[in-house]
Amino acid sequence: MSVTVSFKVRKEVKEKMEKYKGIINWNEELRRFVELKIKELEAKERFEEIVRKLEEADWGVEEGFASRSVREDRDGCS
Repeated sequence: MSVTVSFKVRKEVKEKMEKYKGIINWNEELRRFVELKIKELEAKERFEEIVRKLEEADWGVEEGFASRSVREDRDGCS
């Protein structure tokens, strides 16, 4: 199902659109632009949600684990 969306542009823009209407299908161009912009915004929202969840995640590795592990491996190789 489709609905109609309208918006205003400056008179000069409308005149230029009329000039090129035989070359460019403005309805299709605007429809594609809106759909692409929505996809970009949704992707940004999903990315920000993932980053937020990663920042909140409890990774279960205690403070100093990496340095202790390296030290143990180094001392164990002698």
